[in-house]
Amino acid sequence: MAAFGLFWFDKTRARDHGRRVRESTLLLAALFGGVGAWMGQHLLRHKTRKEPFRTLLGVVIAAHLVGAAAVFWLLLRTAHA
Repeated sequence: MAAFGLFWFDKTRARDHGRRVRESTLLLAALFGGVGAWMGQHLLRHKTRKEPFRTLLGVVIAAHLVGAAAVFWLLLRTAHA
């Protein structure tokens, strides 16, 4: 939810010509909240055409998903030990 909120905030600031959220901050939020960042980008139509951000976001979300899967696998493995 935090990553989605950050994308929403940045989109609002972009419309109002206000101070924006750094792309590095958005990418860091995506590392911890990949699904929220993906939803924020697509539902809000925010930064969908901006390269290299779009590609980097995909890589960060993929890393998030791999990390989450690894944690889930470790938890299952230790539960059966």
